[in-house]
Amino acid sequence: MVNKKAQALLDLKRRMEGDKSLPLRDTATQLVFGEGNPDTDIYFLGEAPGYHEDKHGRPFVGQAGQLLNKLLEGNGLKREDVYISNIVRFRPPENRDPLPQEIEAFKKYIEEEISIVDPRIIVTLGRFSMNKFLPSFKISQVHGKVYPMKWQDQPRVIIPMYHPAAALRATAILDQLKQDFKVILKTLGEAKKTKTEQLPLI
Repeated sequence: MVNKKAQALLDLKRRMEGDKSLPLRDTATQLVFGEGNPDTDIYFLGEAPGYHEDKHGRPFVGQAGQLLNKLLEGNGLKREDVYISNIVRFRPPENRDPLPQEIEAFKKYIEEEISIVDPRIIVTLGRFSMNKFLPSFKISQVHGKVYPMKWQDQPRVIIPMYHPAAALRATAILDQLKQDFKVILKTLGEAKKTKTEQLPLI
C-alpha cells in the first residue's frame, strides 16, 4: 500500500511537471522534485538544481550534495531519514541565482510540499530559502540559530544555514556549517515538547 504522503507528493510532482507556466522549463533538462522520507521531522530546503541535479533529476547529488550527505552522517542521520528539496525546481541557466519572480512562481508548490511532509524542523540552505521564512535577516548573522514559529498554522522550527556549495568554496564556512548541523537533533527533541500556542505567527 502506498504511503498517503508519498502519493500526495507524487501527485504534486505530476502537477508541477504539467504546469507549463513554470519558469526555467525551456532551458532545463527536467524537473527536479524533492526526495526523501515523507514522514520525516526534518525538511531541508535549498535553492535550485545545478548541473548534476538537472542531469539526474534529483536534488543535491553533485559536490554540494555529497557534502550534505557527509554532514548528515556525521550527526547520526542518513539521507533517507530526511526530506531534501529546493525553492526552484528547474536549473537556472549557468547556475545563476534564481530571480524573485521565479521563486514566486514555485511558491505555491513548495508550500504544498511542506504541508504534505509536515516537518517539525525546516533547515534552510542558503539565503534564498532562508528569505522565505526570515526575509529581513542576513545569513551571516543568523546561521545555526533556532527560530520557532507557527507556519501554515503548525509549529515549525526554522534553522537557517549556509548552502553546502558555499562551504566548498570557503573553509571558514565549512567549519561553521559543521557546527550548525549539531543543532538539528538537539532542536528536534525540544521542538516535540513545544505547544503551538507558544509560538509567534508569521
